[in-house]
Amino acid sequence: MNIKVACMMLAAGISNMAVFAKKHHNDRPNILFILSDDHTSQTWGIYGGHLADYAKTDNIRRLAAEGVTLDNCFATNSLSTPSRACILTGRYAHNNGVYTLSDTLDTSLPTIAKTLHNAGYQTAIVGKWHLGSQPQGFDYYSVFHDQGEYRDPTFQDSDRPWPGNINYGMRVHGFSTDLVTDKTIAWIKEHKDNDAPFMMCCHFKATHEPYDFPERMRHLYDGVVFPEPANMMDKGPESNGRKFRGQPLEEMARRWAVASADPDKWWCRYPELPFSIEGMSPIAARKAIYQKLIRDYLRCAATVDDNIGRLLDALDEMNLSENTIVVYVADQGYFLGEHGFFDKRMFYEEAARMPFVIRYPGEIPAGERNPDLILNVDFAATIADFAGVEPPEGSQGRSFRANLKGDTPKDWRKSIYYRYWTHHDIRPAHIGVRTDRYKLMFLYGDPLTMTGSDASSTEPAWEFYDLMTDPKEDHNLYGDKAYEAIINNMKKEMMKLRKETGDTDASSERMQEILSSQGLTM
Repeated sequence: MNIKVACMMLAAGISNMAVFAKKHHNDRPNILFILSDDHTSQTWGIYGGHLADYAKTDNIRRLAAEGVTLDNCFATNSLSTPSRACILTGRYAHNNGVYTLSDTLDTSLPTIAKTLHNAGYQTAIVGKWHLGSQPQGFDYYSVFHDQGEYRDPTFQDSDRPWPGNINYGMRVHGFSTDLVTDKTIAWIKEHKDNDAPFMMCCHFKATHEPYDFPERMRHLYDGVVFPEPANMMDKGPESNGRKFRGQPLEEMARRWAVASADPDKWWCRYPELPFSIEGMSPIAARKAIYQKLIRDYLRCAATVDDNIGRLLDALDEMNLSENTIVVYVADQGYFLGEHGFFDKRMFYEEAARMPFVIRYPGEIPAGERNPDLILNVDFAATIADFAGVEPPEGSQGRSFRANLKGDTPKDWRKSIYYRYWTHHDIRPAHIGVRTDRYKLMFLYGDPLTMTGSDASSTEPAWEFYDLMTDPKEDHNLYGDKAYEAIINNMKKEMMKLRKETGDTDASSERMQEILSSQGLTM
């Protein structure tokens, strides 16, 4: 063989290797991860409920029809900042260091963004970050300061010095949900022809209060009277044996009153104020508060759905739909009048459930629902699985890729562990366990973590619910002799999960003492 022929063969071999490498690279799916804040399952239209027929969610319904809906996906701590940290790291709060709204994500921790970036993915995040520290593992970011603003928001961009706690950046005219979508589509268009696949995290501020909406949604639901949840008139902590406390709807009216008098006195500028319940009876006032809350919330949510449609259409136009995994999920749930509450944080179904849909035409079946118990700590492992890489180091979750195809592993979890760390008098710190049918919660309400007016005595309490007979959790059955054996087993399971997840924190002496007195140790 002469030198010329040998060189030609070598060149051809190298060329073929390059083609193979490029083809393999492009076989890996793109990932569009859409995350909203507080967009609760009651208003997705695909989870049933009294508001399902009122929700303007054509594009969420489209995603569900073209992919898989998770029926039992839960946050391990129903609060925005901790949930986002769990999603990124695959670790529970006690292992990622983000317990509350004021905690900052350690930039040295492994995350799914760093993992995919190191594996050759193009990575980007636009919109709500809410983790304090500078985003890591992203080629590009354009994120809000803290919560961000709905109107004319400031974006902190990756091509500028990180401003830290200062709200300094580029102010952009427009409505935040629309602007985040604009930036997302622009970045995808710019990078769609690159050899490397992408992971784009599109994070909306909506539907976080103040439930604002653009002008085009202002007259949506004009004249509509929304149906109320059956337990909206719950009279308080002792109702039906329930000792849990929460944020009552009447607190919304107080905020609206403050904002009406001086918008700068409250961190949210609410739409369509003033609003008053002056002179109303307690029942009439709660009903009026609920109607305004739902009208504003659903208009805010309709804007999210509107922009999901824009994203899906953009993928179609760029011929990316077939090889792009699209996820839409909320960082936790939210109360919309259930038990007379708004807000989240608690281990009730409305607050802890994360509505979740995923579409991937090349693999995931269309129009299916999955009942498995899935957690936000599972997201990183699942994305890594689709990308063909190992999960971030220290990840505690498990890929549910097989589950989405109906091939649930035989050893899949039968129970989940929850812990809410912040203590206020109206929302005691608590831990809990849930199976497919039962839920047990221990509200330890540690006074050592309280300050000021919250330092009142909050009696520790247990709550137990049979979700089959009482799906709305209206009747606390703790102490019911008929469930004594089940409750005891649930307590043991709770302690087992505490140990397995590594939640060995002993800072709450009160919690430890009470559990130990009942023979519950890890």
